[in-house]
Parts: sequence; structure tokens; C-alpha cells
Amino acid sequence: MKVQWEGVMPAVTTKFTEDDRLDLAMFRKNIDAQVDAGVHGIVLGGSLGEASTLTQDEKNILVKETIDIVEGKIPVIMTVAEQATKVAVEAIKHAESSGADGLMILPPMRYKSTDFETVAYFKELAKSTSLPIMVYNNPVDYKIEVTVAMFEQLMELDNIQAVKESTRDIINIGRLRNRFGNDLKILTGVDPLALESLLIGADGWVAGLVCAFPRETVAIYELAKAGRAQEATEIYRWFLPLLELDISPQLVQNIKLAEVATGIGTENVRAPRLPLQGKERERVLKVIDDALRTRPTMPDYKSLTASL
Repeated sequence: MKVQWEGVMPAVTTKFTEDDRLDLAMFRKNIDAQVDAGVHGIVLGGSLGEASTLTQDEKNILVKETIDIVEGKIPVIMTVAEQATKVAVEAIKHAESSGADGLMILPPMRYKSTDFETVAYFKELAKSTSLPIMVYNNPVDYKIEVTVAMFEQLMELDNIQAVKESTRDIINIGRLRNRFGNDLKILTGVDPLALESLLIGADGWVAGLVCAFPRETVAIYELAKAGRAQEATEIYRWFLPLLELDISPQLVQNIKLAEVATGIGTENVRAPRLPLQGKERERVLKVIDDALRTRPTMPDYKSLTASL
């Protein structure tokens, strides 16, 4: 399936049973909810998906299971986040053989590569596959920034097509758009900056809290793209305390608690992560409870026509 690199693409959580196996029944329930809400793609195996704790066999299973669930309606994107270039190339081969439609690729893990090394890494991975690629640009968490100058080199390769823009410098969306026009698709990756990013030209949103609130997330995107910014803003302001749960080292635990509250997930995480405890758990639960108590009614967002 051709990847358009636009719209809402959930970075989905990985569901586990209480005895630490993949919970494919709950995984299916969540993906079904995402598809029903109108998301435009599924991103597997990111940090929210606890990818660093997954075996390669588990990643392959998740790709195949997602393809089976979505039935060709939307593309399935697999994340590649590895320490060694040759291991990343092998991960790409697994994603290809499992049927992934595209890739989200992170810079080298753990080692803070130079600009030259980072470009060489992305280029070697891109040359190893014909799958379309979205580069994940998140210097806040991964300490490596992919600059406009670096993208100029990366864009020499046809299958490097998009960026998950998570610098938290919203001006960077303008920089990238001014330099590359529509040749580089831009998807915001920071939940509490999502509406602002969409209104200044981002093509889509790789979202986190969508895992628990898919309809609200898609509604904000569709309203923003239809030029109905005021309506989008009203939902977004309600959503903001929840969205801020995404920019935390405990984002996985936070979002899984929200999934429990909306009935499309469990709290089970894989060690060394553990469920939230004490006052922090109480704080997060209050944010979720307050949101559910004041949850707005969604408009008929699926019938909207984009104007931006």
C-alpha cells in the first residue's frame, strides 16, 4: 500500500498479558478502535510501543497481526531503532518480509553520532530498501538533531519522504517547509504542540494519546485541515492536560492508564518498566478522570473536506 505520510498515525502501545506475553486480543481491540475512528496509518515498535524490550519475533508478529486487522485500509509503518547499522539493516529486512508498508527510522541509539555519521547511517539504511521512510527527528530524547542541511543530503534518496518532527521548536516546521516545499512530508510528533503544528502546515500527527482517545485526535486533525480552527481549538484545550502525559519518561505507563480508562487497553508493561505508583499515579489518574468527566461530544468530523 502506498504511504501518503499525512493524517493521524498512532504510535501504538504494545499490549502484554499479565504473564508478559503479547496480548493480541487486546491489541486487536485497540487497533479496531483506531481504524473505526478514522486514523490514517499505524506506527508500530516505537518508544511508546516498548520496542527496546521486544524480540524480533514479537515485532514480526505485531506487523503481521496489524496487517491482518487493518485489511489494507491504511498503511502499517514499522519503527527501526538500533545501535549498529548492520543490525538496523537486518531489522529493515524483517519489516519488509513481514509486510510493512513503510519505515520510521531513528538515528543511532546510545551513540551520539556526528552530523556526517548520522547522514551516512540514514543513507545506508535507505539504500538497503525500497520501502518509503520517515526520519524521526527528536534531539530532546535522542540527543541527535537532523538539521535542514542534513535533510538536504538525505533528500537525494527518493525513499526518504517524511519527518516526524519532534524538536519541540515549532519554527522548524516553517524552516523545513520553506526549504523543501511539499517534497518532504512533515508530521508533528509532540502531542501538546499538535494543533499549532497542523495550523502552520504540518501534514500529519504521529500521536500518542490517540491510543486511548482516537476519535478526539482524528477530530482535531480533520477540523484543523477543514479550516475550522475554533472548533479544533475547543477540543484541543480539553485534550491538553492529557496530551502533556505524552512528554514524560513514563509516557508508556501514562498512556496505558488512559487506555484502561477508555476500555481499549491494559496497564501491563514490560520490565524494567513498572506500573505507576503513589502520588504520581494519583496525579495521572486525576488528569484522566477529569478528562472523562468533561469529555466533549465529537462533531461529524469524518464528513469534513480539507481546505488547508
